[in-house]
Amino acid sequence: MKNIFDVLKHHYGYDTFRPGQQEVIEAILKGEDVLAVMPTGGGKSVCYQIPAIVMDGMTLVVSPLISLMKDQVDGLQTMGVKAAYINSQLSNMEQRQIMEEAKRGELDLLYVSPERLGNSQFMSYASNWNIDVIAVDEAHCVSQWGHDFRPSYQRIPELMAVLPSRPIFAAFTATATKIVQDDMINQLQMQTPFKHIASFDRPNLYFSVVKPKNKANKLLNIIDKKRIKYYLL
Repeated sequence: MKNIFDVLKHHYGYDTFRPGQQEVIEAILKGEDVLAVMPTGGGKSVCYQIPAIVMDGMTLVVSPLISLMKDQVDGLQTMGVKAAYINSQLSNMEQRQIMEEAKRGELDLLYVSPERLGNSQFMSYASNWNIDVIAVDEAHCVSQWGHDFRPSYQRIPELMAVLPSRPIFAAFTATATKIVQDDMINQLQMQTPFKHIASFDRPNLYFSVVKPKNKANKLLNIIDKKRIKYYLL
């Protein structure tokens, strides 16, 4: 098995992991289900991409956005990782070619939308794939308690009925209350998952309320400063 630090350096160009990444990766490699709640920009995708590169089988990534799928697959292919996606922008022939590649074990990662799991042809192909991990991105969408519930996410456990063996489930989100976390575990039928709940404290971000005498001049002074700010006027 490849060393995860070697993979990090070779494919991503980093020597060290961000907080929480190593623990999540090691849990997946141990065969544990994982629930990771990490802030936007916290490096969630690396947590399932590195195990996909290291492990023998394929990682199936359930992702809600076509644009995100394409961006991630393009980036992975640039790094030399065997990755592909299936979505409505591909022709039927292109979709079949990718599913055949997955059947032959030629892919490390395959990205699909949750709606794809309702396609009988896809599920028939999936029954012949060696899937080590099902990584669920934006996993809060599976919960009716979440702010962005999508019923198609609840099809994910149906994969277990067609696969020859149960894969590892790894669920990732940037936003989930305790109620949503528990519901995610229940809906995805996760088995005593390893949990990584990151802190959302951002010391570089702060709020302040200012009541200037001259509102227009104060606003111009703030805009002139070379820092990113958000304003409520």
